[in-house]
Amino acid sequence: MTEESFQRDEAPKSRRELRWERQRKKRLSWYTEMLLTMLVAFALVFGFVRPFVVEAYRIPTESMVPTLEIGDRVLANKFVYRFAEPERGDIVVFESVDGEDQTLIKRVVGVEGDEIRVQGGLLFVNGEVQDEPYLNHEAPSTGFYGPTTVPEDGVFVMGDNRDNSADSRVFGPLPLDNVEGEAFLRFWPVSGIRLL
Repeated sequence: MTEESFQRDEAPKSRRELRWERQRKKRLSWYTEMLLTMLVAFALVFGFVRPFVVEAYRIPTESMVPTLEIGDRVLANKFVYRFAEPERGDIVVFESVDGEDQTLIKRVVGVEGDEIRVQGGLLFVNGEVQDEPYLNHEAPSTGFYGPTTVPEDGVFVMGDNRDNSADSRVFGPLPLDNVEGEAFLRFWPVSGIRLL
């Protein structure tokens, strides 16, 4: 190899080559930073956020149709009920009361002290018929239940698809200890993303 060819191989880089090299280093730095951010976020979500703040749930039955369909996925705020109790109208995620390891989702229709009665498919709370625009009107309920009074530290929950829902009419008032969180966002399917 001659000295002249050696010098051509070691010639200084052009501005274009230097600029490309700087951009490549920036991109590499950006990808590294993004990867680290995602790893930290992943650790936070599954190490802290998921168990204590927000968790995703899949809808297993049609008891909440038309509000939620089978296979929909929702996010539930697991933190909110540490400072407040569920209110009428909240959609709650809770552990089954029959001893099965199952997570269910229903709407709170009665809170501590409320008298609950269903007559001809109409829900009465403390003697007043409730306006429930979220019900499945394609399969209107005609059932009867109660009256019963919601005990201390309990709520009464029912599905929006009343004639196809095993709820507090079956297992009684739900103890607050079983409530895991409030469903606040349907995020799947993507075309149906909305606040609940």
